[in-house]
Amino acid sequence: MTRAEICAEAARITTQDRNATHGRPEDTFGMIARVWGARLGLELTPAQVCILLADLKTCCAWANPGHLDNWVDLAGYAACGGEIAAGEAV
Repeated sequence: MTRAEICAEAARITTQDRNATHGRPEDTFGMIARVWGARLGLELTPAQVCILLADLKTCCAWANPGHLDNWVDLAGYAACGGEIAAGEAV
């Protein structure tokens, strides 16, 4: 898989109608932020959740760099996090 293919696949899975299955990303990441924040005694933002999920995929890729799904998901979390952060900065 080339870098263009990884980016294209990340774009496909993050821009198609996944809202029907998973809800809006900003809502889902907001819910995760509240749950993780409560468990950890911290205040997290949805963008920070994307960073933490990217960390998860980084660790998965470290353990198995040949599993390309990790790289696609990493790009997808970065894209979602960037979009959410841009909205938070407004």
